[in-house]
Amino acid sequence: MTVTRLGKGIGAIIPEFPQGIDLTNQIAEIEVEKVRSNPLQPRKEFNLQAMEELKQSIRENGIIQPVTVRQVEDGFELIAGERRLRASVELGRQSIPAYVIPVSSDVEMMELALIENLQRENLNPVEEAEAYQMLTETFSLSHEDIAQKVGKERSTITNSLRLLALPDEILRDLKDQKLSAGHARPMITITNKEQQLNLWRKIKRDALSVRATEALVKNIAGSPEKKPIPSKQHPVKIYKTVEDRLMHITGSRVRIKGKEKGVIEIEFYSKEDLGRLLELFEIIEDQAQ
Repeated sequence: MTVTRLGKGIGAIIPEFPQGIDLTNQIAEIEVEKVRSNPLQPRKEFNLQAMEELKQSIRENGIIQPVTVRQVEDGFELIAGERRLRASVELGRQSIPAYVIPVSSDVEMMELALIENLQRENLNPVEEAEAYQMLTETFSLSHEDIAQKVGKERSTITNSLRLLALPDEILRDLKDQKLSAGHARPMITITNKEQQLNLWRKIKRDALSVRATEALVKNIAGSPEKKPIPSKQHPVKIYKTVEDRLMHITGSRVRIKGKEKGVIEIEFYSKEDLGRLLELFEIIEDQAQ
């Protein structure tokens, strides 16, 4: 491994390390070609103008803040600093300052990358939600576990994940920062996709504030579109219609058992999912009062 000095920026204070030394918990100048990107990087969107500004800054001042990496058998794996690494590659730089830390597992890699991005406010709302989703689905962390690791409330994690159920058009605007998370969160309580899209169009057309959006959602939720259930249908068909409607409302599988009297079963898939259902029923209760 070649260790050089930048002569600019943080390179002026980085010590030189002989080849082959264990660099764990050290800041070192390492070869760019020895660093591979983090496959668990939560950040997916890279604004071209911001990247050009970063490259110009690096040309003039060098890299002020080191990237964070872990040492692997054939070099280093990036934990945080994807933009700085990409800019260095595009500028043809041979080396980059890096803080080398011990990381024992992929889940720890994901956690560190997510926390670093959240602390620097680098993630858009969709990237943040997708990172939480990876922690829950790939690494089986509960919403409570994630909340403790990133220093947020459990409900914040749950509501962030619920954003991913919004239509693709709305998610695209969230990614491009053409729509704020404050505008998008109230849409979660609307179960009809077309109503969500109509509201999204109105927000853009009329430049609605977050407060105005919240008020509009309350009006929409207070007068839901109802499809009549034909009373002359066979009971099995009626139950199927009701099951479909309840599944649409709850986002969970629903079964109706019985004839004149019976039981409604609503499935849940984790403690967090049960909490989501409880929040949904509390919203319904509040609207009924």
